[in-house]
Amino acid sequence: MRQIPLGFGTDEALGFDNFFPGDNTPAVLHLRGLNADPRPAPVYLWGEAGAGKTHLLQALAHEIASLGGRVGWFDAASSLEMDFDDTWRLLVLDQCERYDPEQQQRAFSLFVQATTHGQLIAAAGRLPPVDLPLRDDLRSRLGWGHVFQLLPLSESDCRAVLRRAADRRGIFLSDEVMSYLLTRFSRDLGSLMGLLRRLDNFALAAQRAVTVPLLKQMLAEEGR
Repeated sequence: MRQIPLGFGTDEALGFDNFFPGDNTPAVLHLRGLNADPRPAPVYLWGEAGAGKTHLLQALAHEIASLGGRVGWFDAASSLEMDFDDTWRLLVLDQCERYDPEQQQRAFSLFVQATTHGQLIAAAGRLPPVDLPLRDDLRSRLGWGHVFQLLPLSESDCRAVLRRAADRRGIFLSDEVMSYLLTRFSRDLGSLMGLLRRLDNFALAAQRAVTVPLLKQMLAEEGR
């Protein structure tokens, strides 16, 4: 699977500008206009791991925060003690398919309160709402509004993303290296970007150009 986010660095914020939309432009445009909608309906994003769901949720959260709004974020790692805040502008529910019964109860309560207070709601999971292994009332609410499936990047788009990331790092990525990366490793761009970062550091330390032999050497030293 291809992950759509462009992770150029470990500290770079995940925003709309560094998200390569591919065939997901309608979802991106909808999210970018969500804050201006006077009566916004909930939004739910679904797709396989690495599709860019969390990236887009974080991009929306960053945009809301940059405009002075507060954001509540609930995912499978969040505390059940998380209280609702009526000053939130946005409630995010991520990793919905992973909620246990107690988390489902908490998410349902947060959703209802956010709706009552007219807050924006954006959620995401690996499955469409109808197939989520959740209690009926929560599942139905997640499917209330706009639902977007995030589609994987084509191989040509995947190459374009890698090329752009390499250019940002000042790396010349030959077609040979690109083909090696895309045929021998998962096309989850999150993993590929991590590999590219390590390769960049390895090449700098070795003072050598990025080539397939250098990549093989790095992987051998990593025990892969």
